[in-house]
Amino acid sequence: MTANHDFYIGLMTGTSLDGVDAALVDFSGGQPRLHAAVALPLGEQLRALLMQLQARSEDELHLAHMAGNTLADLYAEAVSRLLVQSHLTTADIKAIGNHGQTVRHRPEVGYTVQLGNHARLAELTGITVVGDFRSRDIAAGGQGAPLVPAFHQAIFGHTGEPCVIANIGGIANITILDQSGSIIGFDTGPGNVLMDMWTLQHRGEHYDAGGAWAAQGHLQADLLQAMLSEPYFALLPPKSTGRDLFHGEWLRRQLTSYSHAPQDVQATLSALTARTLADAIRAHAPHATSVYLCGGGAHNLHLQQQLRQWLPSQRVETTAALGVDPDWVEAYAFAWLAWRCLARQPANLPEVTGAHGPRILGAIWPA
Repeated sequence: MTANHDFYIGLMTGTSLDGVDAALVDFSGGQPRLHAAVALPLGEQLRALLMQLQARSEDELHLAHMAGNTLADLYAEAVSRLLVQSHLTTADIKAIGNHGQTVRHRPEVGYTVQLGNHARLAELTGITVVGDFRSRDIAAGGQGAPLVPAFHQAIFGHTGEPCVIANIGGIANITILDQSGSIIGFDTGPGNVLMDMWTLQHRGEHYDAGGAWAAQGHLQADLLQAMLSEPYFALLPPKSTGRDLFHGEWLRRQLTSYSHAPQDVQATLSALTARTLADAIRAHAPHATSVYLCGGGAHNLHLQQQLRQWLPSQRVETTAALGVDPDWVEAYAFAWLAWRCLARQPANLPEVTGAHGPRILGAIWPA
């Protein structure tokens, strides 16, 4: 059945902590093709543990390893469902590319941590696993992130127009593609992470569906300007960030001098994500004709509207316009990264991450 196919699976759990995305990709043709995809929720207990591990806690080494085991079990379940959906067996899959769940990202001191117990996943699935993609780039002097620009170039680099791929997960990042072949990519700042945190605190929901709650509020210009004074936004790329910077305490500090209605704070947090994305695009991609959104934030209609207001010269759409569902772009990317690793091909972009040169990314746990 699969003699003419070259299947890889990509797994992604992002900063938003919303679930596991799994994508089955066929690399047998001239261009990779997304064959199938599934998503599984993390579950409240695991989500709470992963949130706890974002900061120092008692017995955190034990908790981290137990979380890694639970994640591996969930990843294995996602793989199983994907195989059943696609009528494939484990023997049909060359490898799994597993990003793992980031709980620390500190490239400035030389490390990053993604949980997932790749050995356990290989044992549970009987499939070769490729993981720990970020560490080699950091060892080579890079940020270890974002890693998706090389994938964006491979998949979306033939649109015939200068464009921006904007991934809005917990953290937002952009890839700037132009017709010269040069690439710029970096984390612009918070994507959904602060909005999700505020929504959970005030509404008991994990995210603001469609940005409907933010749309009920009013942008508070004073609060937005205070937030924009965060030094990270003024840094030049290469740069990357995460919950190590944009966390609950950061948000509490910003709100200390202000007393705004919760929905107005939400509207302003949405504006912060849109404004920092738009500022980065205007500064580094002024000639881009289109901005294509992916990640969970691509479904936030209010955020899209704000982006269009701040980017009146660009067309703002999702990657569906390029033939890839915005929900699966990152999982797709980690299948691609596993494929590159087994082919012993570099997958980082030194001009994006700041690494000393191209590197083969990932460690391999054979089936």
